Amino acid sequence: MNKTKKSYSVEELCELLSGTLIGHTTEEISEPEQIESADKNSITFIGHKKYISLWEKSKASSAIVNKSLGLNEPGHNRAFIEVENADLAMAQLLDLFTPPPVELNSGIHSSAVVESTAQLGKGVVIGANAYIGPGVQIGNNTQIYPNVTILDDVEIGSHTIVKSGTVIAERCVIGHYTILQANVSIGSDGFGYRPSPDGKGIVKITHIGNVVIGNQVEIGSSTCIDRGKFSSTTIGDATKIDNLVQIGHNCKIGRACLIAGSCGISGSVTLGDGVVMAGQVAVKDHVTIGNGVTIGGKSGIINDIPDGQTILGFPAVEAKETLKQWAIIRRLAKNR
Repeated sequence: MNKTKKSYSVEELCELLSGTLIGHTTEEISEPEQIESADKNSITFIGHKKYISLWEKSKASSAIVNKSLGLNEPGHNRAFIEVENADLAMAQLLDLFTPPPVELNSGIHSSAVVESTAQLGKGVVIGANAYIGPGVQIGNNTQIYPNVTILDDVEIGSHTIVKSGTVIAERCVIGHYTILQANVSIGSDGFGYRPSPDGKGIVKITHIGNVVIGNQVEIGSSTCIDRGKFSSTTIGDATKIDNLVQIGHNCKIGRACLIAGSCGISGSVTLGDGVVMAGQVAVKDHVTIGNGVTIGGKSGIINDIPDGQTILGFPAVEAKETLKQWAIIRRLAKNR
């Protein structure tokens, strides 16, 4: 299917999504949209039963719906595309309707500063006012947006995107096909201080390590990842980190983790593979969180967590136990 096409029939979209068409609409579909904001040329999404009641008032001509909801009456000149997972189908559809990316001029902008010992691969693009320090190595087809700072001896792989305002400090390593969104900080000193011997001041601890980020990682805007005190702070392949996340020195983040916004991970924390961390989670230093752990929003982690658990609360324990505790507290409060 031609991705540059402006609009599609519901039959074309159904074929793309390998779904089942219920009903029919003659309207051409030119955009995906939230169910409350959609118009007749929009396709929307019903992935949860709480959105079913909004369909009748919606102006959308079509919707992607979860098969598990059992919806079969879209209405006159309206259609459902029934799929197994509406969220994944939405991802496919958004890819189809993605506007063209920002166009950087090819090559190196005249206002960029590239030190003579930097090594650039084929097809590297460097935007206005970027700084590329001595000994930096950048792989093929990587894009450095305007106003990026990359300091001495950094290594960046191929097909990586570094967006404006990002700072990558000295000796850090970034993998292939990785995306750093705007204003990311990689490799600042960690928060390492101790009281001075005389008790009258604070001694700063030098951090001589670096940050090593794997392949196909995405790091959200204004996230900060501190360098190791010694050795490396590491982020595993395919991990996705939201905006405004703090990752302390010498953390070891596993493969394919999902870390939502405003999480704070203290120094020397280890996350296994496939950890899912909801927003505003706080993790104490030197804690180990096992593979496949899911952590509810605003939880506080103060102890090691075994593989596969779902935890919640402050301090966080297994989610079922936390919900029992909350229910007991509510009953006690009612009976006062």
